Formats: sequence, structure tokens, C-alpha cells
Amino acid sequence: MKLSELLVHVPEVISASDLDPDITAYITEDSRTVEPGGIFVARMGGSADGHRFIPAATERGAAAIIGEHDPDEIEASVPYVQVEDSALALAYLAAAWHDFPARKLVMIGVTGTDGKTTTTNLIYSILRAAKINAGMISTIKAVLGKAEADTGLHVTTPTAPEVQTYLAQMVEAGLTHCVLEATSHGLAQHRVAACDFDVAVVTNIQHEHLDFHGSWENYRDAKALLFRDLMSHPPKEIGATAGIESLAVINLDDTGSANYLLNIPAEHQLTYSVREDRGDVVASNIEYGPSATRFEILLPDEEALRINTSLVGEFNVSNILAAVTAGFGLGVSETVIKRGIENVREVSGRMERIDEGQNFLAVVDFAHTPNALKRILETARLMIPAKGRVIVTFGCAGLRDPDKRVLMGQWAARLADLTIITAEDPRTEPLDEIMAVTAIAMEAEGGVEGKTFWRVADRGEAIYRAIQLARAGDIVLACGKGHEQSMAFGTVEYPWDDRAAMRAALRRSPLRTLPTAEEAN
Repeated sequence: MKLSELLVHVPEVISASDLDPDITAYITEDSRTVEPGGIFVARMGGSADGHRFIPAATERGAAAIIGEHDPDEIEASVPYVQVEDSALALAYLAAAWHDFPARKLVMIGVTGTDGKTTTTNLIYSILRAAKINAGMISTIKAVLGKAEADTGLHVTTPTAPEVQTYLAQMVEAGLTHCVLEATSHGLAQHRVAACDFDVAVVTNIQHEHLDFHGSWENYRDAKALLFRDLMSHPPKEIGATAGIESLAVINLDDTGSANYLLNIPAEHQLTYSVREDRGDVVASNIEYGPSATRFEILLPDEEALRINTSLVGEFNVSNILAAVTAGFGLGVSETVIKRGIENVREVSGRMERIDEGQNFLAVVDFAHTPNALKRILETARLMIPAKGRVIVTFGCAGLRDPDKRVLMGQWAARLADLTIITAEDPRTEPLDEIMAVTAIAMEAEGGVEGKTFWRVADRGEAIYRAIQLARAGDIVLACGKGHEQSMAFGTVEYPWDDRAAMRAALRRSPLRTLPTAEEAN
């Protein structure tokens, strides 16, 4: 394929070389992965300017360079193309290389602060129950038909070239639908540009990632890009996509985002709520239990749908409503929707129970935001006897929104009986300083260090201490890491798994694989 054949699809090309080389290898933004005949896209990152790596990319055989800098500032021995936005160009180049696979799929995007992964899995299960050949790209894994791929150690949307490669593999495998979990970073950084979404689903938009976005309004606007995409691409006319109309699925209970998203045009809009007095799809007669949730879902002009799910808590009722609304909007029958929901017994790292025969509950959950921590602590209270205690261990990440450290400490002090503050990806920030902010917030809410909360820097030791505090009827929660398989100390990602640490603690031996704060620094 000629460079010019790819560039015709790229928005906002400012200037291009007269040379038109053959492009025989894939597009990348990582100079270390450039292959001879490929394209290197120099992107402005948060900590590095990709234009610095142009010489390395050309040494590895790049046939062309795409970047934002003026050509006069670039020393390149191959054709250089200046664009307004390298990240956007990267996505469209990758999509064009694969002949725009999203245009051959019904694309369902799921965004929100909390509940994205669970909702993505639920929608995927509904589609599979309907015998629809569907794929899924979540922050846990990509399901590409018979094949699966790990999508990374830490939660984020894969890169644009990875996303487009996954979509192309889905098309090659004969799939017709894709459910894609879209993070705010993934949307803002154009990793899911050129995905031509047909359905946009939001779970909620709460306090998170303000270190990156700058303000809650900017964060909301990044999430809203998924909804703006619904009407911004040409109609699809291939196979299962032919004639499909755009659908926005909006949570009316999330008052900060609902009206804003409802004002973004879509051919159809459906709302959902855990309250019976509002929403197109609502929950009724909810019965919360320690191991199951039972409730009815009222659908427009349909009989009530009775759900019996092993997913517990009000937040999972909301996630289920989001998935049911999407399935209903796609024309799946109520019977099949029910089967798809009830087929999901557990989602990796989401309220995942660890059982080693103990007489109390032990749960690992990804809750790493103030809202998620609040909701899981509320849910935990419903899962135990009246005299049972909620024991939680959690931390706050370094180089991320520092306001969370206060908010999460406040919720823990208010809703947990016992708390252990620990490490969660401190990165290059001093762990003691991160924990101190949370500790001060807990004291301000009436917490007493040494009595109702403790600071234990080693996460394995913290989980072990939480287990040692537990007695019959209690629940112990390890929050913040969920399914993730690493933890960042300094600039190094160390292998880590909360589930393995919980199992080790239940067997009376703390898991020790992480460096101390001093060793990391």
C-alpha cells in the first residue's frame, strides 16, 4: 500500500512529502517496534516527546514518519508528514491499514468511571446468549472469536494499532459484533478513534483521573466523546451492520452526567434507573443478599423480567440495567437477555471471592475510586450478619489525582469498621506521604490510628493483617488492584496479584514479592 493511499483517510494533514513510498509493515508509535517498511508516528506523550525518537525509528527501517512538528524542525532521511494531531492520525492510519474493520462490525462502546468491565462482560454474555458472533475488548482481555489476548498489566484501553488489529481479527474470524470498553484516557488520546460506534453505554461519571483531565468537566467531556461518535461517521452497509441505527444508553441515576449526555444527538436514546419512577428501563422489588441479588426489570411495553444473579450490591444492579438496556435496544428478546445476565457468575477481580475454608468472607475488588470504594463498602455491609464487621485494605496510586486520597479515607472512616492503608502503585511518589494524607482524612472523620485504622506499607503484609483481624461473620476486602498483575514502585512494574496475596494470607503466610519503599526509591 502506498503512503498516499493511507494518508487520504487521515484528518488534518498539514503538509506531506512529495515522495510516496510503499508501506509494507504496520504502523506504530513505539520506535522500538518499528519494522522495515512501516510507519512511525511521533506523538507528544505525557512524559516524552515522540519526535525525539525519529532517528531511532529511521534506523530500524521506517519508510515514513508522521508527526506534529514543523518539517523544518525534523531531520529525517525518509518522507515526513506533518499532521495536526498525531494520536488521531495513528488511529486512522491503523484503521485504514486494516480496511476499517469497525465498519464491518456492530460496535458497542461502554464507558464510565466504575462498572465498565462488568457491564462490558454482561453485554457480551447477552450477545453470546443470543447466538450472535460477538467479540469483546475489555481492560482484562480481548476475545477475538476462538482466540483471546491479554490486554495489559494495568487498566487502560489498548493502543489504537492494537485496537484496530483486534477488530481486524474479529472480522477475519467471522464475528459481527464487538463490545469495547472505552476508558477516558482511551477516548481522549484517540485510541478508539475510527471505531465508528453504533451503541454508546455509560455507567456513571464520578471523581477520577483529574490529574490527567484537569477538571471534572474535562473528564466528563472525554467520556462524552463516545456519544459524539455515534453521529459522526457514515452509515454502515455491510452484513449485520446494514441499517443499524445509533443508540445511546444513559444512566438517569448519575445526575452529573445524564442531562449532558441526553443533549448529545443520537437516533435513539434509552435511559435506565434503579428507581421505578424514572427511566425507560428500571429495577423493581430489589432483594439484596450475601451471595445473590434478585429483582425485576421493567422494560418498555414488555412483561417484567425477573433476574436472579450472583452479582451483589446496588452498583451491580445498575451495571445489569445498563447491559439489559443495550441488549433490549439491539433487539434481543427478554428471555435471552435474562439468560445472558444470569450466565455471568463472576467477573475477574470484581467482587471476586477467595475461599480457603475460612468462616468469614474474603473478597478482592478493583474499587480504586472514591465512588467505587463507597459502593463496595455499602454492599459489603449487606453481605454479612448484623454483628459482622467490614474490614478493608486499600491504597491510593502515586502520580494520580491526589484528591482521591482524602475522599477514599473519608469513605473508609465512615463505612468500614477497620481499615488498613497500604500501597497501590506509589510509582515515584513517597509511599509514606501518600498514606499520611489518607490517614489524616480518616482521623478527621473520627478514625483512631492503632484502633480503627493502621498504616502497613507492604501490601502483602497489609492483606495478611486484615485477615488476622477477621472473625466469624466478618468480611475482608482488598480493594484497588482487582485483576491487575503488577504494581509500580519507582519506575518498575513488579509482579503482583491481590488474589494470590489473599489466598496466601488465608493460609497464614503473607505474600512478599514487592520491594520496600526504600528499596524502590
